[in-house]
Amino acid sequence: MNAERIIATNARESADHAQAQIEKSARQKIVVLDFGSQYAHLIAKRFRALGYYSEIALPSAEISEFANAKGIVLSGGPASIYEKGAPQLNPEILKLEIPILGLCYGHYVLQKGYGGKIQKAKVGEFGFAMLKIEAQKNCPLFDGIDFTCEQQVWMSHQDEVEELGVGFEAVGATKDCRFAATQNLSQKRFSLQFHCEVKDTPCGNKILENFAKFCGMQKNWNQDAVLETILQNIRRDACRNGSEKNVLLFLSGGVDSTVAFALLNRALGQKRVLGLHIDNGFMRKDESSKVERAYKEFGFENFICKDASRSFLEAVSGLSDPQKKRMAVGENFIRVRDDFFAQQNLDPEEWMLAQGTLYPDIIESGGTKNSHTIKTHHNRVQGIQILIEKGMVIEPLKDLYKDEVRAIGKKLGLSDALVMRHPFPGPGLSINVLCTDGILSESEQEEFKKASEEISKIRFTQFCEHCLQSLKKFILPVRSVGVQGDFRTYRFPAVISFGNEGGGFFHLPKFWEKLDSASVQITNSARYINRCVIRLYQREGAELKLQKGFCTKERLDQLREADDIVLNALHESGEYENIFQHLTIALPYSSGENRASFVLRPVVSEDVMTARFAELPQDLLKEIVRKIAAMDFCDAVFFDLTNKPPATFGWE
Repeated sequence: MNAERIIATNARESADHAQAQIEKSARQKIVVLDFGSQYAHLIAKRFRALGYYSEIALPSAEISEFANAKGIVLSGGPASIYEKGAPQLNPEILKLEIPILGLCYGHYVLQKGYGGKIQKAKVGEFGFAMLKIEAQKNCPLFDGIDFTCEQQVWMSHQDEVEELGVGFEAVGATKDCRFAATQNLSQKRFSLQFHCEVKDTPCGNKILENFAKFCGMQKNWNQDAVLETILQNIRRDACRNGSEKNVLLFLSGGVDSTVAFALLNRALGQKRVLGLHIDNGFMRKDESSKVERAYKEFGFENFICKDASRSFLEAVSGLSDPQKKRMAVGENFIRVRDDFFAQQNLDPEEWMLAQGTLYPDIIESGGTKNSHTIKTHHNRVQGIQILIEKGMVIEPLKDLYKDEVRAIGKKLGLSDALVMRHPFPGPGLSINVLCTDGILSESEQEEFKKASEEISKIRFTQFCEHCLQSLKKFILPVRSVGVQGDFRTYRFPAVISFGNEGGGFFHLPKFWEKLDSASVQITNSARYINRCVIRLYQREGAELKLQKGFCTKERLDQLREADDIVLNALHESGEYENIFQHLTIALPYSSGENRASFVLRPVVSEDVMTARFAELPQDLLKEIVRKIAAMDFCDAVFFDLTNKPPATFGWE
């Protein structure tokens, strides 16, 4: 049975029921107002996952947009509510007699709307905090949640409520936030300082479900409805001016492009869809051959593999700016597309381009009115934007998140080998090779100095006396990207290191929670540091410094070998399935330009918006480090201890 038939068989049964669900969802909904946060669509997604249809709207939306709305949620956002240009709420919305829940920035908006006061927080909170509620106040949001002990919640804020709005009462607090949860039951209003929509607030789903129940919302959304909506949208988008278009999709071999390919095949049939897997020179070791084999085994017959590595390496040659590298990769995909059309005698006017873009990609590229750019995604470079404006791009996954994509892939019948692979974006390993001209600018030198001063002042109490005696702290002379309060930061990583155990290997403290605590302590208290790593190996006698280094085949080959060691070890140990994604980062920090240092960055996440560094079994990690250290070009190995936020998954 070929791939098209497998997909059709798995999807057809639910179509009729799905259409009924879509019609029902148009009658009842929860509206999420987007104040520019990365989390606005995550809130909507959480409601959908719980079975409640939700839509996104601007805070300036007219009242007519709230027809059939059973409740409203005000999202977080990157702005300070009093700064110039901060997004404002249409005041008429507060006059609606339906429940409203404000989260983070939305917490401030709601309080201010009822006369409350907001100020800069004496202590900002980023990451975990413990919430204690006032049980006697009987808040409907907390029904069914065990508050005999404090509940973990996820914070990301620098402002705070100084004075509550009229009619509000405090129902929950953390150590540094006295108004972490509030309510005004007579007006059906609730506001929370923390993010209940992320997985790192374990009781968050229950809070959102309680809100939906308080709204009187009935369950009316499921995966069947999601799938049928996507298929309908593909058929609609692939028909322009009454003419049915064919669709070309670049296949990286990652989850997103694979599921997008399966959806296109299901909606349009294999004759109208062509997959093009490009070996861009940034693939993992033997990745292209593995991708080709996996697709053939599943039954895909409409794809071609092409080696274009030389053109991509030329496109990024000599570039050190991360944004310029991403744009160069994205623009080169367009050139490869055009060349491919010419070689295959395909009419560009008859062929649309499809992409496996997810909603986080759009948000982090500044793709909504109130969002701020975290990075320029390769799927949003100028050449792509031109095609989008011409209506020549289909993005079937653009409203979904990674776990939703995987669920859709399974519903389509894709194997776990295809669906559960770690994410592998189009730019591939090019964004894991950090590049520099080897010289820090004057402003960078000043920031490096300030970061070094900050790390020198930090004192740890969580480690034993033996560890503290051997502790060393310093700053890496390379900057990495992070995200704090929804803004991008580009700062220097801190390094902690404990006693040398011989042969260049350093001590790894036994308890991950102590290392996590140290990392949070550093990033929460330092202005010029957004990431923390632990040094696990440094070649004896090697004097490491910032080196001139670009994205070359030589550096990529070194990275491929180190990365392959990690992935093989994760597969063999059974840990691969426990990790959302692993990145191996090559640093331009070594004893010479032909040598390398690496950072290991395994993360655990369900929603991409937040993540924890993966607490690998320490024996496994030590074995991985020893194998990487044995490579004759390796100078050092570090392990990234930073969560998201304040750090992103990758470094560039």
